[in-house]
Amino acid sequence: MQFTNLNLIPQILNAIKVKGYTTPTPIQAQAIPVLLQGRDLMGCAQTGTGKTAAFAIPILQRLQKEKESGRWSRDIKALIITPTRELAIQIDESFTDYGQGLGFRHTVIFGGVKQFSQVRKLRSGIDILVATPGRLLDLINQKIVNLQNLKFFVLDEADRMLDMGFVHDVKKIISKLPPKRQSLFFSATMPPSITGLAETLLTNPACIKVTPTASTAETVTQHMYLVDKKDKRSLLTHILQDPTVITSALVFTRTKHGADKIARFINESGIRADAIHSNKSQNARQNILKKFKNKETRVLVATDIAARGIDIDELSHVINFEIPNEPETYVHRIGRTGRAKKSGIALSFCDKDEQGFVRDIHKLISQIIPVIEEHPYHTNHSGSRSEKTQTERIKQGNKRKHGQQIQRNKRTQKNQTSRKNKRPWQGRKRR
Repeated sequence: MQFTNLNLIPQILNAIKVKGYTTPTPIQAQAIPVLLQGRDLMGCAQTGTGKTAAFAIPILQRLQKEKESGRWSRDIKALIITPTRELAIQIDESFTDYGQGLGFRHTVIFGGVKQFSQVRKLRSGIDILVATPGRLLDLINQKIVNLQNLKFFVLDEADRMLDMGFVHDVKKIISKLPPKRQSLFFSATMPPSITGLAETLLTNPACIKVTPTASTAETVTQHMYLVDKKDKRSLLTHILQDPTVITSALVFTRTKHGADKIARFINESGIRADAIHSNKSQNARQNILKKFKNKETRVLVATDIAARGIDIDELSHVINFEIPNEPETYVHRIGRTGRAKKSGIALSFCDKDEQGFVRDIHKLISQIIPVIEEHPYHTNHSGSRSEKTQTERIKQGNKRKHGQQIQRNKRTQKNQTSRKNKRPWQGRKRR
């Protein structure tokens, strides 16, 4: 299937051509026709599979049809909510790319910066609004944003929205929306909490799942390094030494402080690196991303929340410096590479205390991540045993416990029989 088979208007087809695309991704091929019909949608697709274009293109086309019909006003007609500032900016850029020549007014609002310039754009009249939940609620409460004439509502990265604690903000925003609207949910995973929320808010939705829940992209090759915690930084600089092997790397860490420390350590090794997290100003974060995209910086160290909006088609490697304690987060992380039908590599550093997290990941993705032993910091701690050996140990432990329980039952039965057969005077002291 080609984009030309999707009944798109010439202006959008031309914009897609300028972007260099001819064939839609699976989520785009399935979602665009459904959304052009005006149906609600619950879409499950991995990060990097083209979810943004899957909703941006049909929204732009339907708005154009409405504009040509003469039913037009200066009110906000489409609202897209997303969890992070970076992702909001990139979605707004997608509307710019695909809406060339249509003349729609759109803007993006988010917290962490002064609201003056955002308010000025809103008051000038906006057709499409991309927003993070906190700033949007603030402006709704200030009566600067009015959503009563909204036609399209999109909740993007819905699972991460809930993980980050935005569920109450999202529900408050939804309560401000008109009942008659087209609603779209897009998410990389579909846990029960997302499915339940979607069922209460969507009307007869089409459900599209282009990949199994919590699966990893086939374009991403995964490897595991077993290493002591104290050696992780040395292992990182060791594998980063050859720039022809790892041309660009996104390194994940759990904390902001940890991201700063790792970035400093990498820079001290002569490798250009930056850290990105929510403690940095918006301008600083944008400059860091720009340098990384322009290949001025080879390594970007990030927390999960900050990295959510990073969209770089040519990212060669994702490195899990620390194993995430939620297996779904692993899927999100490695989805940063292997995008736009390109191949990518995901490397994970696992210390002894993280073995339980790895087992959870194996269970979720239904595969065992192969271990690389050829490096100076390979360790033989208990975590180095294969998954098969671990399973055998569990079985042996269960068998041993079962045998011990049988012995206890036999002793109990023997004692009961012995007490039953005793004569009344037995066991009493003679006077």
